[in-house]
Amino acid sequence: MEITIDDFQKVEMKVGIVTEAERIEGTRLLKLKVSLGEEIRQIISGIAEYYTPEQMVNKRVIVLVNLKPRVIRGYESQGMILAAGCKEDEQKGIKPVLLVPDGEVPQGTRIC
Repeated sequence: MEITIDDFQKVEMKVGIVTEAERIEGTRLLKLKVSLGEEIRQIISGIAEYYTPEQMVNKRVIVLVNLKPRVIRGYESQGMILAAGCKEDEQKGIKPVLLVPDGEVPQGTRIC
């Protein structure tokens, strides 16, 4: 499916820094607190099989910030961190890899 540049401009992504991370017991989920500079978002991510909470703290990540909040396993997720690799790729033996900025980009910097 093709989209227009106008469609793409509706997507808002920013650089965030994970300030807290914990595994949600009995799941493949991590509960992350991500600083976007002016605000901190809680993001629930299905990456616990690939990343430990300790690996995530202080990591710069790319966050989709204007995604409608959603409750996952009783926790509100206020965005999505981006990774290369999805469920179809996992079935082929390819693990998800987080998309990260190349360098010390300040938190809250908009991706364009």
